[in-house]
Amino acid sequence: MVFRAFNGRFFAGAALCGLMIAVAGCQSDGKGGLGLGGGQQEKAADTRVKMSDLLGYCPIITLRDGTAYFNTYAKGGRKAKAAEDETGEAADNSADIVYQAAITDVTRDCSRNAGQLAMNIGVAGKVVPGPKGSPGTITMPIRVAVVHGADVLYSQLHQYKLQVSDMSAATQFVFTDPNVVIPEPTDKGYQIFVGYDEGPPARKK
Repeated sequence: MVFRAFNGRFFAGAALCGLMIAVAGCQSDGKGGLGLGGGQQEKAADTRVKMSDLLGYCPIITLRDGTAYFNTYAKGGRKAKAAEDETGEAADNSADIVYQAAITDVTRDCSRNAGQLAMNIGVAGKVVPGPKGSPGTITMPIRVAVVHGADVLYSQLHQYKLQVSDMSAATQFVFTDPNVVIPEPTDKGYQIFVGYDEGPPARKK
């Protein structure tokens, strides 16, 4: 499932997004310049990120594929991605699920002070009891990270606990990380990523 701290699909996607932003910055401004000196300088000036734009800039927040869901299992249950049966195929362990958690919405709020950008990251979701469900506490590993190109500016794994008492319906939750602080952006190539991060898969014995 993924973020995998610093070596999963999480950071691989950031490089691609950086490339897309670079390409977007090279698009024509549509003024039909002839390619002579004056036209080139005008086009370069038009595509430059202005300070006024950065002052109102709040990085987008993304929930990457594979990080929106998290299951907990009864003692002795095996995780489908880590366990294999004798044929080498993933084992079906859905009957061992205690809770199924899902992130359904994400948001953020930005403020600036003394050359720094502070962000409050919000995550909303729900927890549904599984076949082995019973009243209790679920601990969800939620990672919040901010990247700029290949640079990881912030990465924090939170062990968020939620009490589940109603076995007949979903339990809603709202998690926030109000302590995200990075140097004030110099361009619009910054991204926020959130999602469940269970760490690297278990090694086979």
